[in-house]
Amino acid sequence: MKMKIAIIIERVDISLGGAERSITELADALQAQGLDVTILAAQGNRGSDNVRILCNGCLRKRTGHAAFEKALRHHLSQNSYDIVHSALPFSFAQVYQPRGGSYAETIIRSAASYENAWMTSFKRMTAFANRRRQLLMRAEAALCREPGGPVVAALSQYVVDQFITHYQLDAQRIALIRNGVKVCRPVDQGAADQLKARIRTELKLEDSDRAILFLFAAHNFRLKGLGALLRAMADLRRDKPELPCYLVTAGRGDVSSYSRIARRLGLERRITFVGAVNNIQDALSIVDVAVLPTFYDPASRFILEALALNIPVITTRFNGATDLFVDNRHGHVIDSPTHISALAEALVHMSCHDTIEGMKTAIAQDNLVEDVSIDRAATELIDLYGSILNRKGRH
Repeated sequence: MKMKIAIIIERVDISLGGAERSITELADALQAQGLDVTILAAQGNRGSDNVRILCNGCLRKRTGHAAFEKALRHHLSQNSYDIVHSALPFSFAQVYQPRGGSYAETIIRSAASYENAWMTSFKRMTAFANRRRQLLMRAEAALCREPGGPVVAALSQYVVDQFITHYQLDAQRIALIRNGVKVCRPVDQGAADQLKARIRTELKLEDSDRAILFLFAAHNFRLKGLGALLRAMADLRRDKPELPCYLVTAGRGDVSSYSRIARRLGLERRITFVGAVNNIQDALSIVDVAVLPTFYDPASRFILEALALNIPVITTRFNGATDLFVDNRHGHVIDSPTHISALAEALVHMSCHDTIEGMKTAIAQDNLVEDVSIDRAATELIDLYGSILNRKGRH
């Protein structure tokens, strides 16, 4: 008989990206391996037969944690599952897999992204005063204190360390299930060619120019380090003006503010903002390097999707995706996004076609596409589910 799994998430809407897309891809991968998976969400678009929306009647923008818990407990009293796997901190789950890492680390690193001591302190204070965030962090802390609480399925070693540091959680209660992405998503060649033509036109590049294109993709430009990246690009423009490196920025972030910063730094001929991209693979297929100097990312999908397409990457140690590639072989890991000189050095090193081709070859030789696959992550989760049921004597 198929193992029955319930996966809990707040909203089902893959257009939001991040956790929402990851949960959908994970459910598909688990079903492909023979499990019976149902997604339980407070709100969203049902989309498929295996999705249950439990709180769509709520008039507020977001469903409260307590209201969602009540709806979940009612559903679970009427329906039986072998494993309840939650992306939210509910103590009745057998597996807790926070897609955004721990709430405590999220608050600390989000405040750090303001790069101003006064603003960082202010943001930390106001973040801890946020009622919803406080409620979720308390629920997470309580879940970790509970002896019979769920296993924490961490997306990276970075997340493992968060739960040990912030909540003193016993390492035996943590399973390292590194993040993965759908690796066979096709490139729309027509859309990619159209985007490439637009980018080269906006950057005033001739067909003969051997430009190096760096792609930054995010919706929260501040948290993901775009400000630091622009300063590093400005250093290159000043110190290495001969390097043919250009920045393509994709996402729904604050384009107007960062456009002004780019102009102030003299980068208007070196950067273009293309807005939201429907299929990130289209954009990745026409650039040379993926760069995300993030202040916080439990395990960036963007970096994993780049590696799946043999694209070298630059990111920081605050990104759990660094578990899945080797520094100086498949890309570069910067200690901090505030280390502008180190970021600039990484950009210089990657502004060479031979270096990029060498890293692409290494990514292919080391078969990173298999390591970053959601299918690998699903297989590891199935093993975790089995071990939990075996301890309970149910299989």
